[in-house]
Amino acid sequence: MESELRQRKRLESEPHEAEGSKLIHDIEEKEKDKKLETRSLLQDRTLSWKDVIIALGLAVLAIPIRLASLDEPHEVVFDEVHFGSFANKYIKQTFFFDVHPPLAKMLIALAGRAAGYDGNFDFSKIGNDYTVEDVPYVAMRSVGAHLGLLMIPMIYMTLRQSGISIHASVFAGLMLCYENSMVANNRLILLDAPLLFFTALTILCWTRFFNESSRPFGRKWWFWLALTGISLGLTVSCKWVGLFTIATIGVSTIRDLWRILGDLHVSKKAYTNHVLARILCLIIIPVSIYISVFYIHFLALPLSGDGDAHMSASFQHSLIGHEIPDSPIDIAYGSKITVRHLATNGGYLHSHVSAYPQGSKQQQVTLYPYRDENNWWVIRKLNSTLEKDNEPADVLGSDGKTWIQYIRHGDIIRLEHLNTSPRKLHSHDESAPMTDVEYHKEVSAYGFPDFEGDANDFWRVEIEGGKEGDQLQTLRSKFRLFHALQSCSLFSHPVQLPDWGFGQQEVTCIQNGKKPKTLWMIEESSNDLLPENSKLVNYQVPGFWSKFIELHKRMWEANEDLIQSHPFESRPSSWPMLRSGISFWTTPDRHIYFLGNPVVYWATTIAIFTFIILWTFFQLRGKRGYSDQYQGRREFYENTGGFYLMGWWMHYFPFYLMNRQLFLHHYLPSLYFAIMVFAVGVDLALTKFSSRGRVLAIVIMSCAIISVYREFEPLTYGKAWTRERCEANQWLDTWKFNCEKYPIVGDLRATAPKKEKVVVLDEDGNIVGDNTMAESLLHNDEMNVFANKEELEIEI
Repeated sequence: MESELRQRKRLESEPHEAEGSKLIHDIEEKEKDKKLETRSLLQDRTLSWKDVIIALGLAVLAIPIRLASLDEPHEVVFDEVHFGSFANKYIKQTFFFDVHPPLAKMLIALAGRAAGYDGNFDFSKIGNDYTVEDVPYVAMRSVGAHLGLLMIPMIYMTLRQSGISIHASVFAGLMLCYENSMVANNRLILLDAPLLFFTALTILCWTRFFNESSRPFGRKWWFWLALTGISLGLTVSCKWVGLFTIATIGVSTIRDLWRILGDLHVSKKAYTNHVLARILCLIIIPVSIYISVFYIHFLALPLSGDGDAHMSASFQHSLIGHEIPDSPIDIAYGSKITVRHLATNGGYLHSHVSAYPQGSKQQQVTLYPYRDENNWWVIRKLNSTLEKDNEPADVLGSDGKTWIQYIRHGDIIRLEHLNTSPRKLHSHDESAPMTDVEYHKEVSAYGFPDFEGDANDFWRVEIEGGKEGDQLQTLRSKFRLFHALQSCSLFSHPVQLPDWGFGQQEVTCIQNGKKPKTLWMIEESSNDLLPENSKLVNYQVPGFWSKFIELHKRMWEANEDLIQSHPFESRPSSWPMLRSGISFWTTPDRHIYFLGNPVVYWATTIAIFTFIILWTFFQLRGKRGYSDQYQGRREFYENTGGFYLMGWWMHYFPFYLMNRQLFLHHYLPSLYFAIMVFAVGVDLALTKFSSRGRVLAIVIMSCAIISVYREFEPLTYGKAWTRERCEANQWLDTWKFNCEKYPIVGDLRATAPKKEKVVVLDEDGNIVGDNTMAESLLHNDEMNVFANKEELEIEI
């Protein structure tokens, strides 16, 4: 009985075992087929000599596009105002402030310095003529031009390494080569070309690294992974837009590590090594490069410059030329002091002989960012009687006769302006000059000889965190000056006075103001009566890390503050369809207008949304049980195109979250990825064509791209144009280039130099030549009569 049961169980289990082994066999066969397909795709990604020759050919083709006429216009164009000026600062080693990291600016300055530039040209105004001085502006422009040129073979090589066909890759190179906005941007002294180049280099290296994924931890694997990290560091060191490139590689890395985690052939130790390798190459290396660039930046700018005003007092005084002498820590009545505002880096409490044009019309009190004789104030008691009475005294002065009284928390003082004495810091019930609201009171310097002053000169010292008896100290005490009569505190904020106030920062007395902007500090002090053994203090010089962190805080704040309107600013929604441009430079008959190749912009935008629609369609079909693999090609196109689509999205969508000024040129990194998405779509479409049909399709599309590029070439290079051609090419009403500046064709003929009609007379006054013709010419106002042939030759 038992043997029968065992036999029955064995017979029942045999079909299940057979079914299981068949299932395992099928899975193994599918895995084997998948590996073969993967190997076939990887073989397609190997660069041949043919690819190298084509890449070089694209580079040669780009030379006259990117490098032509770099000397035109020979004037300052658009943001050359800023980045040329920064090159001056590097060459002169004077500190400046900018919202962007320094690498691209250093490359421009290095090119200028290598060409012998001395850093003295005035870049401050668009249209300033380079030829007036010996400025190697062509060398400085060539940095971006050469980097832009190299991007063209790089996009070809990137696509070929991704497995895209030669035809589609060549077409992508041509799209980039003849893309007007890229050309216009690359040929000027701007930061975008280095940013775009290092972004393109990052994607090329990352693609090459992925091709080594079947041979992990080999020399090539390590090389391309490390080079990707180096490129990431260089990208983000040009502009913070490089963070979007880091995000693109980061998401791809996480996806790749997730894939490796699901591979049961990879041990825990090997997986840990994969993670550590990526941490080293994609985090530590980029961060190290970024920090190193700033270290070099600080070393290159040791001297005090106009960027000091953006930084804290301690940062400023780490620069050569902005040092201050040691000051006594103790502050007493009669001490001369400079008072610094803490919250805005606006500078020093300042006054000068100019008066407010309205309000009280008394002497102005402002905040001034630089050291100046008009920053000095003297601390006085409430009146002259108390000045003579030093009771209660703290210490005998250095003269052995005068007793000194220190300033303490809660003391009522007057501040007398040293250079315009006896005028004193004063506030009253008058509206502030710029901030015309009830709770902001005007602050002035008021007084005249033989006038003691009044209670509107009285200010109470309130030391931050102080208590009764605490002394006011130089560089150590943060304090407020409270005006009892107006119930307000001395205050400043980043509001500039007009020309009558020399653009200096407004100072008011605010009622119930926020604490940070009512805090002040004494930076320098002097008092000849202080004891000789008085303790001296100075700023603690910040180290690299303190300066690095502070500079980044200021860069972030400055980026957030770029909210002023601009006539050519635009929002991200307008970029993919090229609904706006930027006026870079204009003269009465020429114009550089930053505008892309419309066919490239519109075609790539269509490709982006077509890819999204098709991907969504196939995902929905997959959910319904359909398997549309197309012999493995679907996964290839989804992965390749999906990566480039992610790059486009990562470099585009974050701009929707920004409230700062934005311009069309912010779309250029996204456009680079969009071109590659389009190339993937072209490659897929060409699979249905014959070999001859593929070539014909590429030729037709390339001719369309090039012809449109030629149509807009005068705007790209600032060349001569006609009004008819300009009006014909103003396809959208939102393109703001003015066609009226260009001459019409008839005007060109009318203004062309006319051939002079000449009558030649011999020595006796007789006509030389055809008498009939000459007689008719003699009655023409435009003719010239010459006494002899020699005079004719001289005039001609």
